This record gives sequence, C-alpha cells and structure tokens, in this order.
Amino acid sequence: MGFEFKQNLKLRQSLLMTPALQQAIKLLQLSRLELEQYVTQQLAENPVLEEGNIEVSDEIGIAESKEKESTEKQALEDRFSEAKDIVDKSEGSEMAYENYTQNFDLSKAKASINDSEPVNYENILTKSETLQEALSIQISEMDFSEHELMIASNIIGNIDDKGYLTSKIEDIAKQLEITAEEVDDVLDVIQRFEPNGVGATSVSECLLIQLRNLRLKNGIVEKIVEHHLNDLETRNFDLIAKKLDVNVDTVIDNVQIITDLDPNPGRLFDDNRSQYVVPDVYVFKMGLDWKILLNGDGIPSLRISSLYTKMAETSKTKNDDKLYLQDKLKSAQWLIKSLHQRQKTIYKVSECILKMQLDFFEKGVKHLKPLVLRDIADDIEMHESTISRVTNNKFIHTPQGIFELKFFFNSSVSTASGEDIASQSVKKMISEIVKAEDPKKPYSDKKIVDLLDEKGIQLARRTVSKYREKLGIAPSSKRKRYYK
Repeated sequence: MGFEFKQNLKLRQSLLMTPALQQAIKLLQLSRLELEQYVTQQLAENPVLEEGNIEVSDEIGIAESKEKESTEKQALEDRFSEAKDIVDKSEGSEMAYENYTQNFDLSKAKASINDSEPVNYENILTKSETLQEALSIQISEMDFSEHELMIASNIIGNIDDKGYLTSKIEDIAKQLEITAEEVDDVLDVIQRFEPNGVGATSVSECLLIQLRNLRLKNGIVEKIVEHHLNDLETRNFDLIAKKLDVNVDTVIDNVQIITDLDPNPGRLFDDNRSQYVVPDVYVFKMGLDWKILLNGDGIPSLRISSLYTKMAETSKTKNDDKLYLQDKLKSAQWLIKSLHQRQKTIYKVSECILKMQLDFFEKGVKHLKPLVLRDIADDIEMHESTISRVTNNKFIHTPQGIFELKFFFNSSVSTASGEDIASQSVKKMISEIVKAEDPKKPYSDKKIVDLLDEKGIQLARRTVSKYREKLGIAPSSKRKRYYK
C-alpha cells in the first residue's frame, strides 16, 4: 500500500467576524447609559474623533485668519503627539484594531468636562444617603462620650442594609474587650433612632421596637408579635384568638396595628429603590399619523478632524505617524458608521413594532397581540439574534407608558372563538379581576379561571396560578382582609 501527496482545491463559504462587524454587534446590544460611556471614552482615546454635528465627508470651517489656523493646527499636533506617546509606551507604535475594540472596559470610562461651559445641575446624579450615614449623623447629635462613640460606631458597622444588627451583643463586647451591658446600653439608644425599628436582631424584635417607640404596646399585640407571627402570616386569626383566649375581633384590631409597621426599616435608604428610565425611542400621535423619534440626548455627535485627515495624506508626515493616523481614522469611521447603523436598526424595529402592535398604542395593554422575534425579523429581513440585541435594555415611550422593547414579545393564548390574544393581555385581565374583588372574600385561582372563561378565555388553573405569581399577587388566603 503506497502513500502519495496530492493538492486539492476546495471552494467553501464561511462567516468571518470582521472588526467592523464585531463593533456593530457590540454597540447594538449596549444600553443607552453604556453607549454614552463608550462614546465618551472613544472621544478621549482617539484624537481623530471630535464632538460635533459634521459627518465624515464634511470639513471643519476655515479659520478667519492664518494665525488662528496655525495655532489650532499646532494644538491638534500636540494632542496627537501626546496620545501617540501614551500608546507607544503601552502597546507599541502599531496598534491592531481588533485589540482596540476588544480591550474596552466600561468600568474605566471617563467623561471629560469643559471648565468653560456652565454646569447643568439637572444632569448631575447625587449619591443617596446610606443607612449607615444617617445613623452616624444621629450619633453625632447625641451626648456620647468617646468610649460610647467607639461602641456606637462598631454597632453601626454591624447593621446591614435592611436595618438589622448582624452580630450578637456578646461578640461585639468580646471584640471591643468590654462588657455586654455597655454594648446593650448604647444599642438601646440606637434602637430609638430613625428609621423606626433599626438595630433589631429579628423581625419580632424589630416590630416590638416600633411598637415601643410609637407607644402602641399592649398585652395582646405584644403576644401576637412575640409568639404568633407564623399564624399571622397565614392569617389564621381564629387560632390566634383561641391561643390568647380572646375573641377574633380583638385579634383583628391588634393585627391592624401590626400591618402599619415596617419589618424592613432600611428600605428607605435602599440605593436601588428608584430606577429612572430614559427612553431610547418616543412614539406619539400627531393628528391621524404616528411619529417615531429617536432620543439622541446625551450621546455626543461625532465627526472626524479634517486636519488629521490631511496629516494622514500628506507626504511630510513620518511613516510611523501616518500608519498610526490611518489606523485611528479607520477606527473612527467604523465607529461612526456603526452608530448610524445602530440608530437605523432601532428605528426599523420600533417602526415594525408600531405597525404590528398598533391596537396597543391606540387602546392599551388589553389589545396587545401575540408577537415573537421571528415576526419582526422576517418583516425587516434581519436575523432573530439581531432583533434580540436591539430589544434588550432599550425602552420606548408610548401613550400607554414607558416599556422595554421586549415587552411587546409574548406568547399567545387561545380564546373560545379561536382567536389568539397575548399573554400580557391575559395578565392584565387577571390583575383587574383581583383589583376589583372584595378584600374580605378574595377570588381563588379556580374562581379567576371561571371569570376568564366567561370572557371566552379558557385557561388551566395552574396557568392562572403561574400568571398570578409573575404579577406578584399573593394567593387568596394571604389576600384576605378582616378589616378595611
């Protein structure tokens, strides 16, 4: 059996992820805030890029005098030299564009501020006061000795974001080499601070502290909090009344006091309690026509410096400098093109959603239609993965409110008439049914199934239960109220 070598030619197709394509995909999936940070960093890193409304093919206006033009050119050359020196020291004179795009780190993005421009205080984000900072301020207002201040500071350091003390008094005393009584005396003072209930070690203690500070303590309510929280959670008022040897009305009156308390006192200082969304797209109606407007506020407009373009073309520029400039010019062109493509794609997807969900924009959530990514992809001739990237972390302002673009994609539910309606519409109906129920006689999941069936929507009880849980609605046993 002999061996021989042969050369064969084969023709095959393969998909290559070019740097331009990688950057376009990366920009497409960035949220609005991440995009602002990315563009700002590119402006800082690439000396060829400038902020302005002029596109790549446009030129910067000529200076009125030759002296001014010369000064501007010298300043740009200095900026170029400084930027190039930094790159030369860290990466060498030649810079591969693949590394230029892949090494971007959002956490290191820096914003440049022009001192000559007035500060817009509406655009400044202020840091919310933390729970520990609020407690420290209250401690500073107390007539504490240095020894007590040391104990108080240690206690505050062991209070979590929910407002609970995470360490035992004995452990704190052992760490500070003092008695447990000294720690307990300072803790007693802190437990009278705002927010009410702070410094407790359990839910029961937290509620008791609030009752004490509000002067609402009495025998019955204390016993319920100390010994019957589990029965209270299941709203088994009859069993609580039997154990306490009182009538049910007395239990209900005291439970009403407990429901006004907050088992999570630190929630007021939660940094994530408020989430403000800036829409990427605005959809509104003017007369009989619907309009789509992309929100470009906050994202710098980019242009390419004509002076750097001339420097890259002139024969007077050194070869190394020319290569560096050409690489930066190519990077800037790709970035601007990718940004335009991103905006164009978002517009096309929004336009298609408006067309397919027009009833929603006109009438509300109840008229939302079933929609999947493939429906949009087929309509605008793009891949489903592209649609998924476009709709992720992008928000649209509509007459019905602000929604994430992914909100419009949901499964279908068949009706008795054979028509399909969106699952979001069914969830809205369930929410309205629960909202309209008698709090003293809440609807069970089976009853909700029957009410939906009357509207021609046939669902299994398990499906209703799943939708109810996604809406954050408790079961009927926990929604029942014995008082107004």
